[in-house]
Amino acid sequence: MSLLNNPLKSILIASIIAVPATALAETAEEKGLRIAKEAKASDLGWQDMQAQMNMILRNKQGQESVREIRMKSLEVDGDGDKSLSVFDKPRDVKGTAFLSFSHPIGADDQWLYLPALKRVKRIASRNKSGPFMGSEFAYEDLSSFEVEKYTYKYLQDEACEGGNCYVIEQYPVDKNSGYTRRVVWIDEGEYRPWKIEFYDRKNSALKTLTYHGYKEYEGKHWRPDLMKMVNHQTGKSTDLTWNSYRFKTGLTDGDFNKNTLKRAR
Repeated sequence: MSLLNNPLKSILIASIIAVPATALAETAEEKGLRIAKEAKASDLGWQDMQAQMNMILRNKQGQESVREIRMKSLEVDGDGDKSLSVFDKPRDVKGTAFLSFSHPIGADDQWLYLPALKRVKRIASRNKSGPFMGSEFAYEDLSSFEVEKYTYKYLQDEACEGGNCYVIEQYPVDKNSGYTRRVVWIDEGEYRPWKIEFYDRKNSALKTLTYHGYKEYEGKHWRPDLMKMVNHQTGKSTDLTWNSYRFKTGLTDGDFNKNTLKRAR
C-alpha cells in the first residue's frame, strides 16, 4: 500500500505536523533562551520610570542603617536601559550619584559621583563584582536584564510564590562577572522574577535575592515593593523598598548624561 493510500500513516504525519517545533526538539538550552526572550519582551514599552527607594543595610548582628534614594530609568531601543540613582539621606552620602548605561553586548558603562571628593569615578569592568555603596548588591546587579548577557539552561518547573515558575540557570558571558552562574525562578504567567540564587567564582552559594509585593502598572509592567538580598557567606543583607513608581514621565537622554552627574541632586 502506498503512503498516500495508508490512512494510518496520514493521520500520524498530520499529528506530527500539528505539534509545535519547540515541543519536538527543544533542548534545555534552547528552552532557557526562549523563556529569557519572552520575559524580556513581556516588559517592553515602559519608556521611562521614576521611583523612591530606601536601601536598608543590615550587618550580621542585625544592626541597620537606612539610605534614601531617588531613581530614574530610561528604556533605550536597541540597547540596554539607562539609570540614575541619587542619594538624599543620610548626610554622609547625600549628593552621591550613580549612573549606569547597560549594554546587551560588552561591558556596561558606570560612573559614581562622590561629593566629598567632588569628582566622577568610572567603575572599571574588572571591578563590577564589588559592593555598591556598602550594600550586598554588586555593581553588576544594578544593570538592566539583557538576554545577550547570559547563556541559559532550563532546569525544571517548580511551585513558587508567584504560582508555578520556570527554574533556569544563567551563565554570565562577561569574564569579569563575579558569578559563575545564577539560578532564576520566573513565574509562567507574567514572567516576573521571584528568586535569584548567585554562585561565586568558586561555584559556592553566595547570595539569594527575593522579590515581594508585586504591583501592576500601566496595565502591563510589574514592579516589586521589596527586594531582599541575603549574603550567605557574610550574614549581611540589604533590603530595597520601593514606592511612588511613575512611568512615562518624559525623561530623555539628556537626563542621563555623565557630564551633568555632579548636578544630579
